[in-house]
Amino acid sequence: MSDPVGHQGPAASGPASADGSPEAPDAPEAPENAEYRVAHLQERLAAEELGELGVRAEFRAGAVAVTGTVPSARCRETVLRLAREELAGLTVHTDVVVAETARPDHAEELW
Repeated sequence: MSDPVGHQGPAASGPASADGSPEAPDAPEAPENAEYRVAHLQERLAAEELGELGVRAEFRAGAVAVTGTVPSARCRETVLRLAREELAGLTVHTDVVVAETARPDHAEELW
């Protein structure tokens, strides 16, 4: 008797790659897991010693975008370190800039 569904036995029950072989355990993460990790990063940025609410992390098109403005270079380095820790293994694009807080070195000229 033929099998109309193409059942291939117990090995066929898990996810498969394009060629039909079982997917390797080190395959790219599912977006659900990545979104969870992004949310966890946001919580850490807001709750830990940093208390940074001016930085945003979003999962878009298979990558994570971390953007925002921080008050110091030290704060920027902390944000990037936390992003590396939380998002290891994901593609991450960062655009975190330091706000200029130094006094102006010359007078503003008004016309």
